[in-house]
Parts: sequence; structure tokens; C-alpha cells
Amino acid sequence: MSTLIPELGHFSAFLGLMSAVGIALFGFFGANQNRTAWVDMSIRLTKVQVAVLALSFLFLILAFLEDDFSVLYVANNSNTALPWYYKIAGVWGAHEGSFLLWTLVTAVWTVLVATRARHIPLKLHGYVLGTLGVLSVMFLAFLLFSSNPFERLVPNVPIQGADLNPVLQDIGQIIHPPMLYIGYVGFGVTFAFGIAALATGKIDSAWARWVRPWVNIAWLFLTIGIVLGSWWAYYELGWGGWWFWDPVENASFMPWLAGTALIHSLSATEKRGAFKNWTILLTLLTFTLVLMGAFLVRSGVLSSVHAFAVDPQRGLVLLTIFVLVAGGSLVLYAFRAHTLNTQVQYWGVSRELLLLINNALLVVALFTILLGTLYPLGHEWFVGGDEKLSVGEPYFNAMFVPIMLLLSFALAIAPISRWKHTPMRLVVNALLLLGGSAVVALLLPWILADGVHLGVSCAVALAIWIIVTHAIACYRQRKALTLGFIGMSVAHIGFAIAVIGVAVTSVYTESKDARLKVGESIEVSGTQYELVDVQSTESQNYIGERARFDFGVRGSLFPERRYYSIREHITHEAAIAPGIFKDRYITFAGPMENDTWGVEIQDKPFQRWIWFGAVVAGLAALIAMLDKRYRRLSQRDLEIKYSA
Repeated sequence: MSTLIPELGHFSAFLGLMSAVGIALFGFFGANQNRTAWVDMSIRLTKVQVAVLALSFLFLILAFLEDDFSVLYVANNSNTALPWYYKIAGVWGAHEGSFLLWTLVTAVWTVLVATRARHIPLKLHGYVLGTLGVLSVMFLAFLLFSSNPFERLVPNVPIQGADLNPVLQDIGQIIHPPMLYIGYVGFGVTFAFGIAALATGKIDSAWARWVRPWVNIAWLFLTIGIVLGSWWAYYELGWGGWWFWDPVENASFMPWLAGTALIHSLSATEKRGAFKNWTILLTLLTFTLVLMGAFLVRSGVLSSVHAFAVDPQRGLVLLTIFVLVAGGSLVLYAFRAHTLNTQVQYWGVSRELLLLINNALLVVALFTILLGTLYPLGHEWFVGGDEKLSVGEPYFNAMFVPIMLLLSFALAIAPISRWKHTPMRLVVNALLLLGGSAVVALLLPWILADGVHLGVSCAVALAIWIIVTHAIACYRQRKALTLGFIGMSVAHIGFAIAVIGVAVTSVYTESKDARLKVGESIEVSGTQYELVDVQSTESQNYIGERARFDFGVRGSLFPERRYYSIREHITHEAAIAPGIFKDRYITFAGPMENDTWGVEIQDKPFQRWIWFGAVVAGLAALIAMLDKRYRRLSQRDLEIKYSA
């Protein structure tokens, strides 16, 4: 039986492809012909699809656990010495297995839409399922015919596998990719709702209320995935950074920005029937950016620790999928955009104006990142030669930071704004609060260092202003608060907390490199760090050295340098003493000449605030989803809004 596991996995994936074809056909034709039985068949097939793809994924896990090196993918990404939990993580540690996970997550989202949205109009439901079915067909066809994780390596079966990439042998690798994929594919659901709205020609407050929970949960998981990736880079890669403006990081950040704009646009569409074109375009753009990111990460055009280096031929297939989805959706939009025109009046500092400014700034930020990410690739393709260009941190900071400061200004006014028109006295009162926030912000640099840093003071002032205006707004509306308003406030406050963390840690981090002998010490930010001891370490699949650093009576830190013999790879495991207001961070470089040991020690104030703020913002999506307005619409409302 065990010898047939790869074949069973491959056959299960093929059944998933056949199910996806049925989902697409029955969904589209059922919607077009208004046939309930056909849409019901599409719903039943979603259950078949998720079951067979779950089996396929389980069979791949079993192949890893049994060290079946006759499977090429297992041989390239596992080893007998690898702990069992990293063998499971190895299933999605490279291109083929991670794409199987992608197809499984797509199937899970599809069955959730099929079963949890039964009471939406038949045409809308059918077109949504049909669109998701088409996406599954493309993904599964690419998997089976171009990226088969069950391909056999016979007759030259190796005794040992090549091992999982050592930097991926970490708890972050176990949970980070699945979170990202849930978020990525979740925006495929909102894409499907956008296509269905164009197909039916109906987009209004009822449609917006149905889409918002799906957008919120996709955005939540993508946020968690990005935060976990940032956290993983911080402690695992050993350089102490939390964001590198790496092209692969940007590939996940761009859909997040578009998704954030979509959440705000949906608010205007639901409440005022405004921004319908914005909303539809953002549903299409967000998932298009997801597919573009998949192409960049998996085509081999990028060199990154995060990227899956595969051959250009498979990259061409992914590019084809991207062009078909992006091009097809834009053509449909071009033919149906005339049905979305609305006339909504507003003036002054209205909530509509602030949402428009918010969306414009987010889209400008998105295309700024897109330009910085793609320009080096375009230069290489068109100019050719060996010259390599890179667009790094200076460009992104110079372009992105001012946009975020402008966005912060808009967010601070948001809780006092009103639909149609906001009384000027409310705006003046909010601006007065900015003065008090600035005074507090000017005190922070004096606490952290001697002197004032204007950039930090501006960022902190705006962040405090956001927190204060939202807290006051919630207090004043305490008797009529909705979960939607609370969710908005929590999200903006989380953003403000993250802004404080980014500003402070970027400017006031202190770092020192040294070569120390055992018994010697170095001072960083007024604290003495003594190298007490260095001992050899050995684990199931690596050997290394483990240092002990004492810093006064406060404690000890134990950074490591590891050598993975199978891949002949060295990693540096940072030791971190986390704190609410400061992280102590040590990287151990290993032995140097004259019995010395290389070390880097960093003092990183307010580092945790970045991730705490992002988590708070993510939790806001959960709060908003609990709002009963987004859980159910009466059948009478649906009949009125979607009647033919």
C-alpha cells in the first residue's frame, strides 16, 4: 500500500481537477439558465473537490513521513535526519508541494462559499462558484501537468534526501505559508464576487454587505501571514531587520494594500452606494496582484531567500494564467462598467472624501512599490547584459513614508467625519488635538536619546493623534456603538501603534560589531554584555557552537551558529531578550582569529510595537465580522434587490 501512496496522491489531485471542471460548468450554466438543480450540483462538487484534494495532500505528507525518496519532491526537500515536524513543513517548503497546498486552500474557500452563501440569489451564487471553479481548473492543471509533486525518481532512488533548506527549519515556516495562502486565495473569493457582479449587472448595498465578511477574513489571514514573515525574518535570518523591501515581501504587501483599499471602498458602496467602480476594480486588482506575486516568486525571475526558484518554462505557464485572469476580467469590466455609474453628492470634509483620499493614497503607495519591484526586472529584460539594477530601501522609504504620513492625517479625521458633510467645528476640534499630540511626541526623543529627531516626532504625533481621536469618538458614541465602528477604530489604532514602532526602532536602534574572547565584554546602550562561555552543540541534523552572554543581573542570552552538513549550510540563530519597550538582540558569527568570536549586539527600542500594532489591526477584522449586518440579509431584502 505504501508504495502506491504517490500514485494515489496524483490520482486524487486529478479527481480534484475533474471536480473543478464540473463546478465551473454547472455554476456558470446554472446561473445563466437560472437552473437551481445545476447550481446545486456545483455545490455538491465543491465537497467532492475538497475531499479528494485533502486526500492528495495527506498522501504527500505520508510520503514525507515515510522518507519515500523515490518521489523527486521528497528527495529534494527532506532527509531521514529531519525531525518529523519539519518533514511535514517540508511538504510546503518548495514550489510543487506549496502549490498543492494552494489548490487545497482554494478548494476549502470554494466549499465555504458554496455552503455558507446558499441564501444569496441563485445567479450571483452560480457565477461566484463558476468563477472559483475556473480558477481551480487553471491551478490544478498547472499543478498536474507542470508542477507534479508526486513525480517518481526511478530507478536511481537516493538513500538520503537533500534536506529541507535550513533557514526554513523553523516554527515560522510551519505556520507562515499556510496563513499567507489562506489570505491570497481568500481574495480569489472577492474576485469571484466582482466577476459575478459584472455578470449580473447588480452591485449595491446588499452585494457589498455579502462581500465584506469574505474580504475581512482574507485580509485578516494575509495580515497574519505578513506579520509572521516579518517576525521570522527578524529572529531567524540573524540581521535584526523586520522588513527588507525584498521583491518577494513586496509581492505579499501589494495585495494587502489593495485589500485595505477594498475594505474602505466597500464601506462607501454599502452606506452610500458610492465608489462602485472603485470597488469592482479593487476586487479585480487585489487578486490580480496575488497572481502576479505568484509568478514573480515561482518563475525564477527573482533571487530571494523567500522565492521558489523554478524553471522559466513553468514561469511562462504562470504568466499565461496571470494574463488570462487579468486580461479577461478587465475586458469584462470594460463591457459592463456602464452599469456601475452612480451620482452621489458630498461636500467639505465628508466621510466620502476621506475614503476617496484614503483609497487614492493606498493605490499610489501600491504602484510606487510595484514600480520599484518591477523596474530592475524590466531593465534587465529590455537592456540585457550582465548589468544588474536593484531598487533598495532608500527609494522605498523616500516614496512610501510620506504617503503613509498623509494617510495618517486622513485616518485621524476619519472617526469624526460624517456622510455627505462634516460640520467644521468637529474638524477644528480634531485639529486642536493634534497640538497636544505633538507636545507628547516631542518628549519621546528626549527619553530615548539626547535631542529631537523631527521625523520620529512627526510620526509619533500623528500616531498619538489617531489614537486619541478614535478613543474620544468611541466614548462619545458609547451608547450607539456598532461592531463595525469599533472594528474601524481598532484597526486604525493598530496602525498607529505600528507607526510608532517603525519610527522609533528605525532611528534609535544601536548596533555594535565586535570580536571578543571568552571573559571579555562590550557596552551597548549603557549595558555591559560579557561573553561567558562557548560550547559545542549537536542536534539530529546539525552541529554548531552556542555562546552565553550575560548582561548584569538581568539575565543571559544564548545565540548559536549552526552547520547543516547535508546542505553544507551555516545559519546564525539570534538570541533575543524581548521587552515591551526594548529588544536586546545578539547574533553569534562564530570563531575568528586569535581565539576571538564574532558577535553583533543590537539594542532595538519599541520593536515589538510593530507586530503588536499589526496584530491589533488584524483583530479588528474579526470584530467587524461579528457585526450582525454582515451575517444575514432577509430573504425579502434579497428578492427586492436582486429580482430580475
